Amino acid sequence: MSELKTIIGNAGTILIGQFAVMAYGVTDTIVAGRYSEQALAALSVGFSVYVTVFVALIGTMQALLPTWAELHGASQPKALGRSVGQALYLAGFASVAGTVALLFPGPILRWTEVPEQLQGEVRAYLSVLVLALPPALLFRMFSTLNQSLGKPVLVTWLQAASLLVKIPLSIWFTFGGLGLPAQGVVGCAWATVLVNYLLVGMAMWLLRTQDLYRPYGIWRSPGPPDWRIIADFLRLGVPAGLAFMVEVTSFTLMALFIARQGTVASAAHQITSNLAAVLYMVPLSIAIATSARVSFWMGAGELARVSAAIRTGLTLGLAMSCGLSATVLLARWQIAAVYSAVPEVVTLAAQLLTLLAVFHLGDATQALCVFLLRCYRVVIAPLLAYTFLLWGVGLTGSYMLAYKGLGSWPPQQSPAVFWAGSSLALGLLSLILPLILWRAVRSYRRREDSAGD
Repeated sequence: MSELKTIIGNAGTILIGQFAVMAYGVTDTIVAGRYSEQALAALSVGFSVYVTVFVALIGTMQALLPTWAELHGASQPKALGRSVGQALYLAGFASVAGTVALLFPGPILRWTEVPEQLQGEVRAYLSVLVLALPPALLFRMFSTLNQSLGKPVLVTWLQAASLLVKIPLSIWFTFGGLGLPAQGVVGCAWATVLVNYLLVGMAMWLLRTQDLYRPYGIWRSPGPPDWRIIADFLRLGVPAGLAFMVEVTSFTLMALFIARQGTVASAAHQITSNLAAVLYMVPLSIAIATSARVSFWMGAGELARVSAAIRTGLTLGLAMSCGLSATVLLARWQIAAVYSAVPEVVTLAAQLLTLLAVFHLGDATQALCVFLLRCYRVVIAPLLAYTFLLWGVGLTGSYMLAYKGLGSWPPQQSPAVFWAGSSLALGLLSLILPLILWRAVRSYRRREDSAGD
């Protein structure tokens, strides 16, 4: 019961922080939409590029969670502090890679056929967001450290408080006032930059002043790069980051492919994808909290408690997801009506929400499993499964069926094809990843039993 209470408490705290971060994007969407249709279109494209780069790099930093939680469980504070120091080099490498990608977005803008009249504004938006990337990665390090210590509440407080700063800054910089000229969508980017530096500044202050961090010697010099430690980070972090990127790009490209079907299809898809992102925050938070507990008990050498934490997290996550899917299925018409007053959009969105109920079950299962697999350092197999199923079956298969036809099926230009294809891909993932997890758990137990003998 205590394990359940711990996971629920930490997951609930993480969830609040995740919703606060999601609200950044909602704020910018509303502000840009109020400013002009051009600004909203530029934000849509620019944010899609940014979030693809951002999620891949953030995923690399998030993958440090099992390493630090294990060191915490093994009561090795000095080793944990040294590991955090070496992770600064990883954040530096990631910042350089992200900077190059954001400053030279030309290939992806041309491939997705972004209109020429939007490209200038998109490039200006991304060039400002380059400045937001380093503090974002550093704050993710702080967030991951706190999650590994089982103390996510400080991160959540900072994320929630920063939203109160983000909203007025986005409005002010976008529309101008008090001597500041209106900057349009670029103003949203500048607000993000300032908020990210504020978050990092507050995190540094907490690291310096709070007794919680004193045993780890965070403020000691990290010393020269320890390539053995950094190589371990890369072996875990790069495949994890790429898996995040595959997941996000499959979602982003689905929106671009559906856009050619017209405004009703795009609007209905936007409603469904927005709700899918909100629902995903629940299993994601449970997955983070559970993986931290599993790695903690692995470091402590408590195999029985490792198993208990896995069972508790999976049971909690799947139970919550079943409840959320059932709610969406039963209330799909009411939910669609909240988002739109256009009858055609409501009807199509209600159909897509039926598919979302199935989609979410697979999405929740794969999220829980992939985070637990990282505790066992299994990252290549999930990446391969993600690539083949999400890009291959889900995205490519849906595109072919929607616009080219498959076998005896003629082209079916409907967003439902993409949601059905993605649901199928996630369903297959939810069958494959538990099997990989089961094998990883068994292999780990055998190694530990052999070491004990």
